[in-house]
Amino acid sequence: MTIDGREDLEALRRAGRVAARCLARMGEALEPGMTTAELDLIGREYMEARGARSAPEFCYDFPAATCISVNEEVAHGIAGERRIEAGDLVHIDVSLELDGYFSDTGAAYPVPPVSEERRRIISATRRALRSAMQQARHGRRMRNIGRAIEETATRAGFGLIRNLGSHGIGRSLHEEPKFVPGFDDPNDDRFLHDGMVLTIEPFLTNGREQAKTAKDGWTLLNRPGTTTVQFEHTIVVTRKKPLVMTLP
Repeated sequence: MTIDGREDLEALRRAGRVAARCLARMGEALEPGMTTAELDLIGREYMEARGARSAPEFCYDFPAATCISVNEEVAHGIAGERRIEAGDLVHIDVSLELDGYFSDTGAAYPVPPVSEERRRIISATRRALRSAMQQARHGRRMRNIGRAIEETATRAGFGLIRNLGSHGIGRSLHEEPKFVPGFDDPNDDRFLHDGMVLTIEPFLTNGREQAKTAKDGWTLLNRPGTTTVQFEHTIVVTRKKPLVMTLP
């Protein structure tokens, strides 16, 4: 989507605010002993109370309101009876529709105790997100986003999940550009333009660089014992720094 005036921008901000606050509410509620289904219900009730709909459920018949991925689950984890335990890493991805506009955000929540290795990869992924967002400006090459992520990951000693990336969003959950690599692709000759609406979502890992689909057909997995971290914002490209839609 490319925004067409202040009405679009304000509608995206409203949707993004609900998504960000929903994510924060779920993160605050997360504790050892609860099931991922209980955590998902908190997100569902928050969205529905504000007139929003779960985007993966609405668009793709995903079997939960949010995506909750634990430990070796990289993304698209299905909430269920799995209990969250001390030492787990829980990824929460909230994407929703509000009044015809979509927003997408996500974060990793480590459950104490947290190892030094896990602290390092979480910190590196946050830096990768910030660095990539700085590149999201009118007239720059789209590949600069992935280059910033890859450079940050490499300096920190981590790899990348290469079959997941950022995407366009706005009037639907996934729009053009359908895939924005989280690594530098020298063959990507696309340019960013003013008003373009995108997610930015780096995936750093100390495991394999291709996520595998589980038998449930949804959950994406890495090897047991490895760590993958993702943080995500929805942004609007401008001629200066991007406008972040997913702020509480």
